[in-house]
Amino acid sequence: MKKLLTMLALGGTVMFLPACNTVEGAGEDVESVGDCVDGVEGNC
Repeated sequence: MKKLLTMLALGGTVMFLPACNTVEGAGEDVESVGDCVDGVEGNC
């Protein structure tokens, strides 16, 4: 039973790690759009 719970916990962790990268990437996209609106050179 302990082995099963460990496997489920690891599996859940592996599934949520890529989500962090997605949210970070979305934040960078929003920031670059803001820079483009502000007129920062090279972001449009």
